[in-house]
Amino acid sequence: MIGRFLTLAAGIAVVSIGMAGIAGRSTSMADAQGSADSSSDDNGNWTTQRSKGGTWSSASSPKSSGGTVRLDRSGDSHFYADTEVDGTNIRMMVDSGASIVALTRDDAESIGIDVDRLPISGTARTAGGDVPMRTVMLDSVEIDGIEVRRVEAAVVDADMGVSLLGQSFLSKLAAVNVEGDTMTLR
Repeated sequence: MIGRFLTLAAGIAVVSIGMAGIAGRSTSMADAQGSADSSSDDNGNWTTQRSKGGTWSSASSPKSSGGTVRLDRSGDSHFYADTEVDGTNIRMMVDSGASIVALTRDDAESIGIDVDRLPISGTARTAGGDVPMRTVMLDSVEIDGIEVRRVEAAVVDADMGVSLLGQSFLSKLAAVNVEGDTMTLR
């Protein structure tokens, strides 16, 4: 099952890199504000930080409880977040290797997306082979008060089990840190 997630994430990353436009609720993709950089320390912990106006946010900046979310590593070694996507609660696996948020068909339909009306914009490579992928712009993705507006996502017609919270959300945060069994989002 974990191999399916990793293969799916890699397929989504490859397909989404070359996408020029996005279909769905919006006719064009939002302009990117800044960029993300990932690095790891000597203990294998990784950090993603967003560039703002040419300067990098500091991983050692003071933490405020209002803008900080901490996630504990689950028994399967992944991090999961209870998100609110366009007003609907969806449990997602945090996947820093996925270029964009990847929604299961069931989760997409639960937030009101008519998946069959979305044009197929590419394919995602999974352990079971290539599957259709349809892109959409989500109005809002929120985790415990941290909200990102206009998030690029893909609906993947595959049995991936859980939706993935990828870089189209994570890269818009000030920082994503993993230390031991705790992931901190700011």
